[in-house]
Amino acid sequence: MRKVLIISAVVLLVLVGGGVGLYLLMNARTFQLFGGLTYRVDTEQKVVALTFDDGPSDKAPSIEKALSDLHVPATFFLIGSEIEKHPGVAEQLVAQGHQLANHSYTHTRMVFVGADFVASEIERTDALIRKAGYGGDIVFRPPYSKKLYQLPRYLSDHDRKTITWDVEPDSDAGDPASDDPNAIARTTLDQVRPGSIILLHPWNADHDADLAALPRIVDGLRAKGYRFVTVNELLAAH
Repeated sequence: MRKVLIISAVVLLVLVGGGVGLYLLMNARTFQLFGGLTYRVDTEQKVVALTFDDGPSDKAPSIEKALSDLHVPATFFLIGSEIEKHPGVAEQLVAQGHQLANHSYTHTRMVFVGADFVASEIERTDALIRKAGYGGDIVFRPPYSKKLYQLPRYLSDHDRKTITWDVEPDSDAGDPASDDPNAIARTTLDQVRPGSIILLHPWNADHDADLAALPRIVDGLRAKGYRFVTVNELLAAH
C-alpha cells in the first residue's frame, strides 16, 4: 500500500511539475518507480564498497595492479561492448576476486526507450559477464544514473537490484578539483559513512586523477577503521 502511495505521489509530481518533475524522477539516485534501489546501506559497520564505472579499457593493467597492491576488492560496472573490445580483462578481474556488475551494453541513456531495447542491453551484458566466469548475483547500474519506466520495470520483473552511489568525488568535470588526486581523496574521506558506495571512473582516459587518488582513499579510510567489500558483500551486511 505504501509503495502504491509513493508511486501515485511521484506520478502526481510529474503531472503537476511537468518537465521539472520528469527530470527529477529520471535523475533520482535514491528512488525509482519499481523494484529496489540501493545508494548506500544502512549499517553501523565501517564497511564501504568501491565501484568503478564504464570499463574495460586499455588502462586495465594499471587498475588491476593498483588494487592488487592495495589488497582491496572492487565492484566493476562494465559495459558489454567494451568487454568485447578488451578480451580477457573481465576474466582477469574475476580471477582477482573482484565483483562484475552490469552497466548496459552500449551505455545509452535508458529513459525514452522500449522494453525490447532494455532487455537486450541487460541480457547481452549479463551473458558476457557469465562468459567471463563470474558466478555471483549481477547487479545493475543505469548509465548516467538515468531511468524512468521501462528500465526499473524490467529490473523489478526480473528481481534485479539497482545500485547507484552516495559518494562521487570526481563528479564535476568543470571543477579543477576533479583533476586533483588530493582533492578527490579529501572529498571521499569527508563524505564516506558506514555503508557508503563510492563511484570512481579510472577506466576513462580523462580520469587519471581517480587512479592516482586511490591509494590515498584506501589508506585514509583504513586509518578511520573502514573495511573494503564488494557491493554484494555490502548488501549482505544490511
